[in-house]
Amino acid sequence: MNMIMLGAQGTGKGTVAGILSEKLGIPQVSTGDIFRKHIKEETELGVEANKYIKNGQLVPDDITVPMVANRLEEDDAKNGVILDGFPRTIAQAEKLDEMLAKKGNKIDMVINLTTPRDEIIERILTRRVCSNQACKATYNLVMHPPKVEGICDKCGAELVQREDDTSEEAIRRRLAIYDEQTSPLVEYYEKKGVLRTEEVSTRINRLGDDVANDIVKEIKG
Repeated sequence: MNMIMLGAQGTGKGTVAGILSEKLGIPQVSTGDIFRKHIKEETELGVEANKYIKNGQLVPDDITVPMVANRLEEDDAKNGVILDGFPRTIAQAEKLDEMLAKKGNKIDMVINLTTPRDEIIERILTRRVCSNQACKATYNLVMHPPKVEGICDKCGAELVQREDDTSEEAIRRRLAIYDEQTSPLVEYYEKKGVLRTEEVSTRINRLGDDVANDIVKEIKG
């Protein structure tokens, strides 16, 4: 099964994707993780990608698309993936359709998460992630804090704040870019009949765990 997580930053896409990955047995493929790996290793693509990420801008397709295409060719993706952070534009969605069609595959489900904007900003500013790339657990200092401050519950590695999560101004720029370039994907996938929209918010007491578990139950019947 091939799935896509849609939604602005801070809506909980990573949380939902992580649960679905574990319970459905298909890998979570995050462009953010791919970028951070290349940035950490200081590859040529990583250096270029970091210039855009630091300014709260989207990484251009000529960097992003080849990286995702290579990831989809890896062995663990042969039975499907959960894409988190890709596609971000209609052009990328069309490229993805082409990639999958060549292998006789398609997108089976698109999960669109929505959250009030003020709540998103607070979530991102208080978000912490596991520094162990093999773990990738995500926490929130207010809503979902670790048992031990600064330490991942799952693997014991240090929790860190992503560089692009520290500035409210940068966060607002990212959200504006999402509104302009990525939200049209909702209509794109709605027309294909594969879109599922879920609100994730403390005001209705429905968080990412609830959404993910409901989807797993439906898929497994």
